[in-house]
Order: sequence, then C-alpha cells, then structure tokens
Amino acid sequence: MITVEFLITSLIVVLIPGTGVIYTVSTGITQGRRAGFYAALGCTAGIIPHLLATILGLTALMHASALAFQTLKYAGVAYLFYIAYATWKDTSAFALENTPPRSTALSLVVKALLLNILNPKLTIFFLAFLPQFVKPGSGSPFLQLLLLSGIFMAMTFAVFLVYGLLAHAFRTAVIESKTVQSWLRRSFAAAFAGLGVHLAFSEK
Repeated sequence: MITVEFLITSLIVVLIPGTGVIYTVSTGITQGRRAGFYAALGCTAGIIPHLLATILGLTALMHASALAFQTLKYAGVAYLFYIAYATWKDTSAFALENTPPRSTALSLVVKALLLNILNPKLTIFFLAFLPQFVKPGSGSPFLQLLLLSGIFMAMTFAVFLVYGLLAHAFRTAVIESKTVQSWLRRSFAAAFAGLGVHLAFSEK
C-alpha cells in the first residue's frame, strides 16, 4: 500500500507548480514567510473535501460492485492519459498574480482554502490516483484510502510550506525559468502517463 512508488509519485505531483503553489509563492513573496505559511495551510486544508468525497465514493464502489469499480478504474486510466497529453502540450508559462499588500492570517487561509475547494479537478484526480495503491486483502479499503490520503496531505503541506518560505529563491529558479518549467511539465506528463499504465494493468 505505502510503497516507494506511491511516495515518489505523490512527491512529483505535489512539486509541480499549480494554482495552489503559485498562490503560496506569490503570497510568500509579497507578504513574507508567515503569510506563506498560512497560504500553505489553507491550500492543504482545501484538499480535505475532495479526499473525503473520493474515499467515501471509492469505498462504496468497492463494496457494492466489482464491475462499477472496474469501470471507474478505466475511466481513471483515460483521464490520466488525457491530462498527461494536455500537460505535455501546454506551453504556457507559470505566472504570479498580484496580491493585496497585507492580509490577515484568517483571510489568507480562507482564500487558499476556497482556491482548492472550488477546483473540481482535484476530486477527479484523486479518483484516478488513489485506487491503484489500494491492495485487496490488505485490510479495510477505507482505512487504506484514509492512510494514503493522510500521507499525501502531509507531503502537500510540507512542500507548499517550503515553497512559501523560500519564495524568492523558487521564483528565480522555478517560476521564472522556462527551462525548469519545461522540465517540470514533461516530468509531470510522464508521471501521469506512468500512473495510467500502472492503473490499467493493476489487478483491481
């Protein structure tokens, strides 16, 4: 269940600059490290509803119908290949958005929270990502999904926190580097494609 493959893939997914990362980095640059911490906290908390929906939905499917779960699995395969292709073809550069001069800790957390809660792609991603790491016969699927989700969230918070605390360095090395952006995009696309292949040939 908790394999090196899961940890490495999760880390790759978390490291890729997306909406949450850009917000955290932007906040860290314009408002300081403390603000970056609250932004990272809010972005991580915004993942919880998507993970809960995924865990409850997948657990119900596993208990209700093997056919339904298989259908979901192959839909997840198709989605993973689609986002791998879309990521590979995307040539747009990451950009930092301007933020207000100063914000309260609560407002930073709430804004970051809503940023991820209102992103429906997260639920779709987790529906495609988590099933392949659930091992039949290794205990309750619900507890396995809960543990995997907890680890993913911990990694997300740790990486986002580093992004926020080292915002200026990351801005130069990542956000404003076309070479690094290109490498990240291709790595992300390869990770999604690899997930799709693994999921397609998994036993359940």
